[in-house]
Amino acid sequence: MAAATSPVPKRLLFGPGPTMVEPRVYNALSQPIVGHLDPYFFEVAGEVRDLLRKTFGTRNELTIPISGTGSSGMETAVGNFVEPGSKFAVFANGYFCDRLSEMGKRQGAHVVRLEKPWGEVFDSNEAADFIAREKPAVAAFVHAETSTGALQQPKVICDAAHDAGAIVIADTVTSLGAVPVNVDENGIDVAYSCTQKGLSCPPGLSPITVSPRAVERLHNRKTPTSQWYLDLKLLMEFYDGRKYHHTASATLFYGLREALRAIFDEGLEKRFERHANAHKALVRGLADMGLSMHVKEGHRIPHLNTPRVQPGVDDAKVRKHLLEKHGIEIAGGFGPLAGKIFRIGVMGPLATDMNVHMFLDAFKEALAV
Repeated sequence: MAAATSPVPKRLLFGPGPTMVEPRVYNALSQPIVGHLDPYFFEVAGEVRDLLRKTFGTRNELTIPISGTGSSGMETAVGNFVEPGSKFAVFANGYFCDRLSEMGKRQGAHVVRLEKPWGEVFDSNEAADFIAREKPAVAAFVHAETSTGALQQPKVICDAAHDAGAIVIADTVTSLGAVPVNVDENGIDVAYSCTQKGLSCPPGLSPITVSPRAVERLHNRKTPTSQWYLDLKLLMEFYDGRKYHHTASATLFYGLREALRAIFDEGLEKRFERHANAHKALVRGLADMGLSMHVKEGHRIPHLNTPRVQPGVDDAKVRKHLLEKHGIEIAGGFGPLAGKIFRIGVMGPLATDMNVHMFLDAFKEALAV
């Protein structure tokens, strides 16, 4: 007889992701499965694609979920648009910029980086000087850097890149669904995300959207895309031509559709406002405890907050107390920010005054232990 497994613990996911999931999404995940070439699957996929366009703020026809987590979206973007021997410019100010750089190197690109300390963002002059100097084929940046809590203004990078004839890749893994991305307005050519952060859905899919300009660049590649599974040309044949490519999970599509429906039932702008208000309440509460924020005001991700660890405080003990005593999960810093910041996510169902105050009470207790 197999040994009994422990019951699943109840957690309040106040970390950087995964986030809490709406009950209606869990209900959708329990619906009967259909095949990946079933007409009903493509009906669901079509609705998901329409809702993703609205969430991204785009009219891009090529807007699909990639089967895989956010890193698969990153690899899709880099693998399809960064060619061997080309110049790939990365705006580097955190961990996921480093991951973009590593993927570019593995594609055989010449990677050039403009680096800033983790937690800072780039202004228009810095972006313009860097792009004009390097003249890359592709530029990439992280919109909401999960490792630092910094929110980058996209347009300053996109304008500079377009002036040089480059296309722009934006990592919107943490931002999509909780803050405006405005792909078309900002001039982002390729944006990818995930399902388990701002969309309040379980992990497993990576939404991506590609501009007509970037699609044209894709069709004019000098070399074939190195990946087969993440080849956007093949994926377009699957989604638009209903030609077999891979066994997409109908279950994950049900969940994403319901999460997106929940967002639009609330209203996208109201959702953004709710997250912004929760952020303000959290920052006020942290300030009352004497904690300062790592990122300057005006450059902060509203739903992923990074207060500094006070002198003499062991952040690991604080996190352990929250988990064991209250079932609350938060994260610490890593890389150059290890032991220096807490990473506190207030996303989706948790982004309310009641939940923020509940968290602050538990956090104050944990700091005193």
